[in-house]
This record gives sequence, C-alpha cells and structure tokens, in this order.
Amino acid sequence: MLRAARALSYTPNLVAKSLASGRSSIIGVVLRDPMVDRIAMPMVVGAQSVLEPREFSAIIADARGVDDRLAEVAVMLRQRGVDGLLIVGDNQGKIPSITGSAKIPCVYVHGPTSHSRDVVHLVDDFAGAVTVINHLVEIGRARIAHITGPEHSPAVQQRALGVRHALDEHGLCLAGGIRYGLWSQRWARQATCDVLTEAPNVDAIACGSDQIAAAALEVVIASGRKVPDDVAITGYDNWAVFAQETDPSLTTLDMDLEHLGAAAVSDLFAMIAGNRVGGGTRHHEGTLVIRGSTDARLS
Repeated sequence: MLRAARALSYTPNLVAKSLASGRSSIIGVVLRDPMVDRIAMPMVVGAQSVLEPREFSAIIADARGVDDRLAEVAVMLRQRGVDGLLIVGDNQGKIPSITGSAKIPCVYVHGPTSHSRDVVHLVDDFAGAVTVINHLVEIGRARIAHITGPEHSPAVQQRALGVRHALDEHGLCLAGGIRYGLWSQRWARQATCDVLTEAPNVDAIACGSDQIAAAALEVVIASGRKVPDDVAITGYDNWAVFAQETDPSLTTLDMDLEHLGAAAVSDLFAMIAGNRVGGGTRHHEGTLVIRGSTDARLS
C-alpha cells in the first residue's frame, strides 16, 4: 500500500486528518514582545525543526509588549483551534501565567512565569557565567571586571551571581565591582573607561552581552592596551553582528536558542498527547565559543 501511495504521489489530507484525530496539528506561538525578535526568532526556528517532522504548523502572534494582551491572544488562538501554546518571553522579568485562562497546554520559554507549576524552559545564565569565568581563569587571568545590563533583569542577576560564585571558587575578587547599566554601547564605553581608571591593572572584562563587549574592546584598545594580551574580553549571546565583526572577534557564550525552542516544543507535544511532563523550570546550559578576544592564536 505504501508503494502504491508513493507511485501515485499521494499526500494526506490534513483537514481530514485533523477531523479524525480531533486535533488541528497547529500550535500558537505567542511573542511577549516582538521587539526582541533577535532572541525570539532562533527559538522559533528551533521549534519549527520539531514541528515539521510531525506535520505540525504554527500561528505566530504578538502581545506587543503588553502583558494584559497575553490572555487575549491566547483566547484568540484557542478559538482558531490551536492544540497548544508556546509563549516566548524576553527574560527581563516574569511572564504573567496564562495557563489557567488558556485552557489548552502551555509551555513557556526564555522567561520565568508567575506560577511555579508552569512548564518553563530557560537558558542557565548562572552556569553560563561560571563557564566564562572558568575560561578566563584557565588562561591565567586573575583581575576580572564585570560590565553588564540593568540590575532588575533576571538574566543579568543570574549572570552576576555566576560571576561572583566562580570567582569565589577560585579565591578571586572582582576588579572594580560590577557595573550595571544599559544594553547600550555608549553606556558600555563610559563604564569601561571607569573600570580602567579604578582598576588599571585589570586583565579581563567579562561582559553581560556582545553589544557591551564590543564597546569595551574598543575602549581597551583605544587606551593603548592589547586584546587579549593585556586585557581579555568576553561577551554573552554570540550575536554575530558584534561577536564576529570586532577585531579581534569575541569569545562569547552561545545560549543555543534553537535548542531551547526545540526542547520547549517537545514538552508541548507531550502535553498535547496527554502525557504528564511535570511542572517547573528546565535549565539549559549554553556553549562557550572561544575566539581571538581571549586567545591570540585565533586573532
């Protein structure tokens, strides 16, 4: 029968299939804030890699950065007949839980929620920061500064905790303290100038993003210091427009966002199938990408 179907170029009728199964084979993807599409789209691509083999498709909607719209969008998508929801956060604060009001399976990714029983997939920013500091110590750096984003951000908080923990484990102290500020190159330039003034013997700067790291590298070189010989610099994100365009290119922590999206959708499929997956947060470690800003051989 399968040979005959192939010979006839048979393709299944998905509408008939959905009527027979009682499912639409469609999930809804809700973007909490479309302004963070640089982060969201790799997760959507990862989700799609799991959807396609299962002959599922997705409807993407956005909440326009307005939390009150999340529940409204969820209801709209449920009325469209989606089988479940993937809610993509911005990792800058808690996502209001819509699991109860949605009344269909929900999985959250890249942002904690207001309900501890929600199924949530997060980058392990604590572990990522530990990995970065361990790398810097392994290459002989002992006077390490940390320049990062806004202190209220959960991602920033976890990375800062990871930095302090790793330094403590190695018996080291921060050089110049932690500099919290904006996700801004202009701010990062000033912060780097301040670090170099207050801790002129600094030999490494661990940055909370590639955008910050690119600005820090620029200031360090302008000061007459060499990167990485005098000061090693690390970023976070593996954002190609910064990480691969600096000279030297940036050593950085890749958050493996496609894997994050794929893992979240795999849990969503299990829930749609009626399987118990257990609530709570799943943390995913990223991958350190070593480039010329910490290894002169790669410059």
